[in-house]
Amino acid sequence: MSVSPVESPAEPLADPLAGPLAESAAGAEASASAAAGCPVAHGGMETYPFPGSSYRGPDPRYAKLRTEQPVVKVHTAGGVDAWLVTRYEDVRELSADPRLSRALACGPGAPRIGGTMHTTPEMIISLDSPEHSRLRKLVAGAFTLRRVQRMRDGVQRVADELLDDMLAKGGTVDLVQQLALPLPLTVIGELLGVPSKDLRDFEKWARAFATVDDRAGGEESLNGLAKLSEYIVGLIADKRADPADDMLSELITARDDGDRLSEEELVTFGFTLIGAGFDTTANQLANSVLALLAHHREQWLWLAEDPGRIPVAVDELLRHVNLFATDTTGFPRIAAADVEVGGVTIAKGDAVLLALASANRDEAVFADPDRLDLARSHNPHISFGHGVHHCLGKHLGRMEMEIAIEGLVRRFPGLRLAVPEEELPWHTGEINHTLTSLPVTWGE
Repeated sequence: MSVSPVESPAEPLADPLAGPLAESAAGAEASASAAAGCPVAHGGMETYPFPGSSYRGPDPRYAKLRTEQPVVKVHTAGGVDAWLVTRYEDVRELSADPRLSRALACGPGAPRIGGTMHTTPEMIISLDSPEHSRLRKLVAGAFTLRRVQRMRDGVQRVADELLDDMLAKGGTVDLVQQLALPLPLTVIGELLGVPSKDLRDFEKWARAFATVDDRAGGEESLNGLAKLSEYIVGLIADKRADPADDMLSELITARDDGDRLSEEELVTFGFTLIGAGFDTTANQLANSVLALLAHHREQWLWLAEDPGRIPVAVDELLRHVNLFATDTTGFPRIAAADVEVGGVTIAKGDAVLLALASANRDEAVFADPDRLDLARSHNPHISFGHGVHHCLGKHLGRMEMEIAIEGLVRRFPGLRLAVPEEELPWHTGEINHTLTSLPVTWGE
């Protein structure tokens, strides 16, 4: 019997990342209040990030803001005031507005906004045009849909091997360590040409880099970051001396009218690829499986009836399952000129946060937006961003999600959590909702 793919939404859960935010002289009071689950007003402004967001969805106050104050000023945990934009059309419009600068938010002297990702001024996500356009033109060919589709057989092979091993182990396995982490890590490793003997160290250093943020910038993470940087520099030197059939070798030789990537640009692009193509995919996959097993069991079984439903379902999981703890992707912008939006003037020099998670729940665009509907036909979500900074790796990430979930529902239709959801461990950083372990079992 077919099961309806639509399920009523559950009440939002407490944020598993709720805890003290990064302390600063300006943000200490806000941090303590957020940890307690009650935002503090600063001159009439609420403290941001909101404490009620979880992997299951953004804080409920976004719905009220979309209706009453779609563009509102908030006081961030870093002590900086910023405009928070919550409606779909406004977020989409401003994502493509060149007057909102990433470079001004990342360069020397830029304001430190709590709950945002550490990026360097050289990273492609930190650049404005024309520098951004130049870099994107040099690297975009490696991420086209056609190029990614040629990788499908290789990604399928990696997923099949991981699931074969999972089946052989039986009993209880950690899905994070068994599939969610090694699948994108192996794919990124192959793209960069990382030798298989180095993958274990590469995983450790890449994970350290991907989880560095305001609450997790300890010595261990920073040491891992330094080791990863050293490794990428050495890998580039090896590929320059002995090119192979991998993306890094291709980028080393990539040219556009005589232009090419510098050594520093190659290194920073390696970091960008690891951060965007490894950690985000791993988190999205783990969180999506958790959402289905813990709260939408009927829809898991509905997928198992017909794996052909999975491509549409993956887009809905990308829309509905909240990856970013701040609901904004952690990439603030600074207005380079006055900008009018939603009846509000954002002044030159003001910080701006675009709440993608809120935009993806906008009732003006999505029917029953708080409901997970794996058969949703109209789904123009912006989980990969919009405009010049939309995610280069979106085709690869979507394909990895499709292959992994298809393999799970086909081979493990009885998959279920092996521990109560409240016992699951989460990384206590500010940026992502990151499961560190997801014990699952199947069978009788």
